[in-house]
Amino acid sequence: MSATCPFRDRKMNTLLPRFIDARLLCLFLAIAGLSGPVAAEETVGPSPDTILVNGAIHTMEEDQPTASALAIRAGKIMALGATEDIIELKSPTTRVIDLKGRMVMPGLNDGHSHPTEGAIANLFSCKFEFTATAEDIARILPACVEKNPSAEWIVGGRWDSNFFENNDIPSPRKWLDQYSGNKAVYFSDDSGHNGWANTKALKLVGMTKDTKDPAGGKIIRDAKTGAPNGLLLEEAQTVMEKQLPDWTEDQYQAGVREMTRLANQFGITGIKDAISRDPILKAYHDVDKAGDLSIHVAAAISTPYGHREVSLDYDRLESLRDTFASDHVDTRFVKITNDGVPTASRTAAMLAPYRPHDHFPANYRGLIHVDEETLTRDVAELEKRGFTVKIHTAGDRSVQEALNAIEKAHKITGRSDLRHELAHAGYVAESDIPRFKELNVVADLSPYIWHPSPIIQSVLDAVGERGKHYWPIRDLLKAGAPVLAGSDWPAAVPSLNPWIGIEAMITRQDPYDKTAGALWPEQAITLEQTLRIFTIEGARALRIEETSGSLKVGKSADLVVLNQNLFRIKATDIAKTKVDMTFFEGKIVHQSVMEKTRPF
Repeated sequence: MSATCPFRDRKMNTLLPRFIDARLLCLFLAIAGLSGPVAAEETVGPSPDTILVNGAIHTMEEDQPTASALAIRAGKIMALGATEDIIELKSPTTRVIDLKGRMVMPGLNDGHSHPTEGAIANLFSCKFEFTATAEDIARILPACVEKNPSAEWIVGGRWDSNFFENNDIPSPRKWLDQYSGNKAVYFSDDSGHNGWANTKALKLVGMTKDTKDPAGGKIIRDAKTGAPNGLLLEEAQTVMEKQLPDWTEDQYQAGVREMTRLANQFGITGIKDAISRDPILKAYHDVDKAGDLSIHVAAAISTPYGHREVSLDYDRLESLRDTFASDHVDTRFVKITNDGVPTASRTAAMLAPYRPHDHFPANYRGLIHVDEETLTRDVAELEKRGFTVKIHTAGDRSVQEALNAIEKAHKITGRSDLRHELAHAGYVAESDIPRFKELNVVADLSPYIWHPSPIIQSVLDAVGERGKHYWPIRDLLKAGAPVLAGSDWPAAVPSLNPWIGIEAMITRQDPYDKTAGALWPEQAITLEQTLRIFTIEGARALRIEETSGSLKVGKSADLVVLNQNLFRIKATDIAKTKVDMTFFEGKIVHQSVMEKTRPF
């Protein structure tokens, strides 16, 4: 029997372990009295929908790290192996794609972004680049006013953190007044933590010289009159934003569809929205129900921003979780913001003082939004209810207090399996580095800005010489810490493009080639480490590691075809990578222009 069995292929048993054993099939045929050659697609079982052959496939799986071909059926990976073996699985209805040597890898996961906010800004706001000069803004703002004649508000941004350090503008609100007509104008900065408003905007929200600074923020004032000068830091910005007109339901849904298109274009098949407000949660749910969400979304439910001494409304968070969860939207995440940013605004909570500045008191160390005791109560209760908590911790004091709170929460609940995340943990005290592994806490990092740039210069100007030791990823990995990477778009970076972050993580140099030098190059890591962080580690952060994040038989066919092999180019060319094709659950959700014209 074995000598004539048509399924005695030299690798068939390794290709088809999940759905058939070739020897058992041959035995069945012999007992049934069948003889002669039988076509595999007629007897082995369902044939693949799609086969990719002649490629350089990197699986991110240790037991089978590479292959040259794979087969997809019903949205899942059906087989992986050599081209000559996989091709035998095809039937007349199977689509065969010749990769012609191109690299294939799992779809990427952006573990920290604000993608729908960014997409809505692209579609509907008054937008300018971080590098915009005063002249640029003076040109763009009147055009936005003219384009929106019936609007009362013009909102958008984002201006550089050092904009007012680099431009002599005594009264930011009066400067905007020159170009805003009769509109109220409000612009957010590149970090997303600080705002800039004109006179009408301040009047509409009731900010006057008698308005006190909120507990977790600061209203910058005119030196002579004490009136707000237009700059709003941290919670002062929140006071303004709470009174801005909201987008419509249709605009939120348009934002979700646009962010999905952008993400798929860059090879992203999984994304964590780090601050999912109620209308964003609803938009994710509704777009997914409509069948238009070709990406895994982990939605971190937003919580009140700024200074807080009371516990969160846990029942409300559970209600939102249960109401808006859907097939591709996981709502078992919560976001807490515990400090600001270490730029010119000096709002990140630091262990050592910032450099002196006229707008801040001596030995200023930034702001903590939630005290350690309150944070401990929140984390413990959220653990009990099964939430993963992402905590914004940009300064080393904020990191330390968050680790303290998580450690106490673990003792209260008896669990440490949820892998809470400390977002933007760029400054970490040396003694706190091993605590990430000990507490199973993820360092959620932002490699897209790991290079000399205007925003990094703003950090260095505020923090001083020690500011150069930013983002200790090599030390964290050496200590066994779980690590995650995210774009934080639209804050700090111009797009969702993950290839920028991948290159910067490896080189610590500017992928845009605009600023010379390197940012703490001793902390650079390897391509292999970086790709693992952007794939399987990202999947763990989204709680989808059992179904996505690597290429393995039975997992979802979430993968990308690249125009260049990352392992055969210089690290400084990685940012130039283009995605020829993106597959999500086995379906092609993005094709480059060249790919659309390529014959199969």
